[in-house]
Amino acid sequence: MKKKIIILAGGISKERKISIKTAKSVQGELKKNKFKSLIVDTKYEFLDKIRSYKPDVVFNALHGQFGEDGSIQTILELEGIKYTHSGPIASSLAMDKELSKLIFIKNKILTPRYIILKNDAYFHKKKLINQIVKKLGFPVVIKPTNEGSSVNVFICNKNNFFNKIKKLKFYDEVLIEEFIGGREIQAAILGNRKLGAIELKPRRKFYDYKAKYSVSAKTEHIIPVDLTKKNYDRLMNISIKAHKLLGCKGVSRSDFKFYKNRFYLLETNTQPGMTNLSLVPEIARFCGMSFINLIRWIINDASIKR
Repeated sequence: MKKKIIILAGGISKERKISIKTAKSVQGELKKNKFKSLIVDTKYEFLDKIRSYKPDVVFNALHGQFGEDGSIQTILELEGIKYTHSGPIASSLAMDKELSKLIFIKNKILTPRYIILKNDAYFHKKKLINQIVKKLGFPVVIKPTNEGSSVNVFICNKNNFFNKIKKLKFYDEVLIEEFIGGREIQAAILGNRKLGAIELKPRRKFYDYKAKYSVSAKTEHIIPVDLTKKNYDRLMNISIKAHKLLGCKGVSRSDFKFYKNRFYLLETNTQPGMTNLSLVPEIARFCGMSFINLIRWIINDASIKR
């Protein structure tokens, strides 16, 4: 007998639309393969729906805040319902860009240098610019410490820095990170398996939200990645090391810049997208794993106490 699946989607984060796309994509595959499933939007009352449906597994298709930061994972743990992807601690660590960087640095994983900007620092412009010049240099990348999908990420030079940073004033903390040039490469881990990697060549300034999710952006996906065996092995070894250090379960995707023969780990994602443009399904497909088999693997991996 096939499992009853609830797919959690939507939610309250800025990645709501992508989450719904992921959920519909997953449900479409489940329906084709005779699974009984229900999409539940966590923006609204959702616990009663979960309890009345009595699923065998909750497939977490949420992205961003509340869905990817350990919150929904804690609720599902308390309910004793099996769920997919990483647990509360790994989710919260990976979602917090500063905490995950500190873990990477402590364990000798190369990651771009950074400064954390708190709200009160906006009022000390000269001091802040001097700090950036001294520690990072321009250009820099600015981003919220707790968003995904390149939401509100900007590349700034010295002249436009404060115009861009104003757009992030509603966040308690912002990460200011040194800009690393080079190639955009992302690698997927499935359980304890080094699944594979893909390179992205965006036509836009960088691999931003539109480059990720809009067909019209015409981002080029390159697989297999043109790396020597030694460099490919380095890439995948760093990816699985980050996966394990954060305590990830199920599937994760780590995002890198490859510059001057060095891999810089930008972040590890515990809830990679599952849309028709998403990278993990594309990597899996290249490695001989169909979309439905990837979904089946994720569902069969579900548990509590993750």
